Amino acid sequence: MNSNKTTWTIKYALLNISYFIAFCTIHAYAAVYLLAHGFTNTQVGILLAAANISSAVCQPLVAGLIDKPGPVTNRRFICFSVIVILAGSLLLMFAGDNKLLIFPVYAIIYMIQFTYQPVMTALCFEYQKSGCGIMYGLSRGLGSAGFAVTSAMIGGVVEKNGVSTLLYVNIAAMLISIVLIALFSKPKNNSTGGVSEADQKKTPEGSAHNNLLEFAKLYPSYTLFLLGTVCFFFAHNMINDFMIQIIRSLGGAETELGYANFLQAILELPVMAAIALILKKISAKNLLLISGIAFLIKTIILIFAKNMAAMYISQSFQLLAYAVFIPAAAYYVNENMEELDQVKGQAFITTAITVGGIFSNFISGRILDSLGVRPMLITGAVVCAIGVIISFIALNRRSTST
Repeated sequence: MNSNKTTWTIKYALLNISYFIAFCTIHAYAAVYLLAHGFTNTQVGILLAAANISSAVCQPLVAGLIDKPGPVTNRRFICFSVIVILAGSLLLMFAGDNKLLIFPVYAIIYMIQFTYQPVMTALCFEYQKSGCGIMYGLSRGLGSAGFAVTSAMIGGVVEKNGVSTLLYVNIAAMLISIVLIALFSKPKNNSTGGVSEADQKKTPEGSAHNNLLEFAKLYPSYTLFLLGTVCFFFAHNMINDFMIQIIRSLGGAETELGYANFLQAILELPVMAAIALILKKISAKNLLLISGIAFLIKTIILIFAKNMAAMYISQSFQLLAYAVFIPAAAYYVNENMEELDQVKGQAFITTAITVGGIFSNFISGRILDSLGVRPMLITGAVVCAIGVIISFIALNRRSTST
């Protein structure tokens, strides 16, 4: 690896690590934080659904702004997002148990974190095309490792010292992110010369397809696959958002939550780091189908779980589920879409993930409160199975479009 590639990979990896440390505190421990402040499972579901709805609306809008000529760039939007999350976290420090304040602030933080996730991916491919040799898979995998280590350490700390620990860690991660994104400045000796960042994104020829119907017509198989993605992440988000309740039903607590999250996240590192090599043997399309089946198996195992050992076995399937899906989807978009549509392509993947979370939040919280953990998991498995069928049809369509 040459020095240029090493330097840029380190920068991007550190940005991913700081992002996923914060993501762990806000997303993986959302139910823990909110339940500790007096929210019911149904209220937690409503809050997260509201945040996911907002994110699903914002993601394609932001992507459209970034794809079009103008001052909004990947780097600038990430910087804006980090500042908003930092301000919201500081506000929560003084919110106490005030639900009327916690609800909107937490929802905004949750929404913004999801909204700028695809922009992080787009940032990598943007800088790669400008001559900055970033290794996406390795960097994204190290981000998952950051999530894993955070989760393993923070579970026990929260159990002993309370949920305010989550905010302290999130604030620290955002401060680090501000410094890191400030270091993302394209070298002036590359092919773009001294052109400004806002102007560099205008160089590709063609036109962006910002109209949703036009986009769907151009990429029909991809659009249908997004529906399958919604189903996959209905099950995935159901498990993640209410994992503490699943674990408590198996006799565990916050410490075991930390271990479970550590296991699934650390397993993402080797797959994501090796994704470029894996793609030489297996196409991105087939990897996406493999990941869908793994999501289904992961959920089915939990239906029959009797103890924490089964939970850990289920989490191990993250190796073939989320760990495969995220980089494979990123490469699938990058390989099969016109350059001016790629930020939207990445954003629509995250939007589909978010929409899966919306339905999961609304439905899972209610089922959990009224019927319990197992009926919730059965619902997730059925929806995920439907997603596997849809994705198989979508990715094997005989069409000249993706």
